[in-house]
Amino acid sequence: MHSRFWLTISIALICVGAHAQWTSPSAEVPAFHPTAPAPSAVLPPILHGRQLTGPNFQLAWQVKVYQDAARISKVLYQLPCYCRCDMALGHRSLRSCFEGLHGAECSTCAKEGFYAYQMTRKGWTPAQIRSGIERGDWEKIDLETAAGNIPHS
Repeated sequence: MHSRFWLTISIALICVGAHAQWTSPSAEVPAFHPTAPAPSAVLPPILHGRQLTGPNFQLAWQVKVYQDAARISKVLYQLPCYCRCDMALGHRSLRSCFEGLHGAECSTCAKEGFYAYQMTRKGWTPAQIRSGIERGDWEKIDLETAAGNIPHS
């Protein structure tokens, strides 16, 4: 009886994982906040300073994306992340990716972060940036170029 229970649970988890893997990203927008955080809201800090060293920050883009993320924290709060970390890690927006190491380990998060920073500098609103992310415009970002490096040939 006990082994049947665990078999059922295992099959259910496999089905949920398989469904998430093959669900079209455009079918459901990942988690995000529709407005900026309240002025009184206390958000977890984005990694910064000495936290941007060590094995997860060996590449220039890994450091720069966190520095840029800190500059547009309230914008990132209003954006989804298409690596689906909302489902896998419980993230609530693209900003969540930069509160820990995930943004340095995931090229989707990093590209979306760079895209958001570039568009914010161009004067785009979070809603406009969100539409661009939903269209997949972030996929055109080259991380090495975005970090100001010339890729090695």
